[in-house]
Amino acid sequence: MLTLWCVRRAEAQTCTEGFAYDRRIRQCVDVDECRTMANPCRGDMRCINQNGGYLCLPRGMYMGYQEPYPQPPVPAAPPSYPIVGRSAPCLLGYTLGEGGVCVDIDECETNSHQCNPTQVCINTAGGYTCSCTEGYWLVGGQCQDIDECRYGYCQQLCANVPGSYSCSCNLGFTLNSDGRTCQDVDECENTPCAHGCFNTYGSFMCNCGEGFELAADGTSCNDLDECGFAEFLCQHSCVNNPGSYSCVCPPGYLVFDDGRSCEDINECDTGNNTCTTAQVCFNFQGGYKCLDPLKCDPPYIEFSENQCMCSSENPACRDKPFTILYRHMDLSPGRSVPADIFQMQATTRYPGAFYIFQIKSGNEGREFYMRQTSDASATLVLARPLKGPQEMVLDLEMVTVNNVINFRGSSIIRLTIFVAEYSY
Repeated sequence: MLTLWCVRRAEAQTCTEGFAYDRRIRQCVDVDECRTMANPCRGDMRCINQNGGYLCLPRGMYMGYQEPYPQPPVPAAPPSYPIVGRSAPCLLGYTLGEGGVCVDIDECETNSHQCNPTQVCINTAGGYTCSCTEGYWLVGGQCQDIDECRYGYCQQLCANVPGSYSCSCNLGFTLNSDGRTCQDVDECENTPCAHGCFNTYGSFMCNCGEGFELAADGTSCNDLDECGFAEFLCQHSCVNNPGSYSCVCPPGYLVFDDGRSCEDINECDTGNNTCTTAQVCFNFQGGYKCLDPLKCDPPYIEFSENQCMCSSENPACRDKPFTILYRHMDLSPGRSVPADIFQMQATTRYPGAFYIFQIKSGNEGREFYMRQTSDASATLVLARPLKGPQEMVLDLEMVTVNNVINFRGSSIIRLTIFVAEYSY
């Protein structure tokens, strides 16, 4: 009666998941899920049957994958069940327990299994099965590490380790909480740039304000020396400032509205001069001159505001110019030559008289000459460029000759020329 019960238990034997009981051979055999299941793998994956299960592999990888078998059906958990004899109290994999009940033998606990050292033993009802831990798969009876990095488990950087993998990110990214994807780091939040910061994907860029240039370190800004780039930014002198520059002018000038040119300050108009009320202020480029009231040296007497006269009735005036007229003018250095700068002419004309114009004194360097323009006028011509600052005094003489009445006399224009230091 006991033997019959055991045989019926064998006919009703159940197997672990992935195996089915074959009544013909009275053993649990592997189920080929790739053939029995409809679409076990999704997408572009290939189903590979395994002992007690199946794998889904990319088709590209499947080309290089060799199944460790086909071979005849292998029991799910060796050793397999033998044919039950009528004299056995329990099926193989069971032992008679208390009360005459057959209880399962835990082959994994008793270390009576035959799993490969690389495998993991899993106890089943009446037997056991050999499997692999997570991160491994069964190839040729051996558990081999799955290289997750080959299948794009990580978005950026991947490091395979036995049974697992580790993801990391490139510089400029941080790993998300899912442990796989990476998120861009906004470096500009930490103000790495001296001036402006522009965040980019995985990095950042610094820029500098006007008048600065980016330094070699890519984050700091160096002042741009605009004065060193061109000589003509300023008419007189250029001063570099942080991020900019400014033009300065010499004393007696101010910077014009364009920011670069120099304009003469008319100290006589602005009142910014030291002349007394008795003096006359004469402005010239870059400065001014306080002219003292006219004083005529004897035997000359003052004839008008700027003129001294020597009377012909005075014997001391014989062989002296009849009048001396005082005039003032200014010149800029570097003026192109020849240049007409001053005109003189006879104010009174006598019948039969003619006039000779000449430079009587003050032209030792031969910077000037007289060019007669009519029988009663002449022009003072600048022949050579002048350098300043300097003050020159020329006596321009007009000689009057009248042969009819046997007369010869002269008049002088004492011309004071203030030559400025600069050409503007």
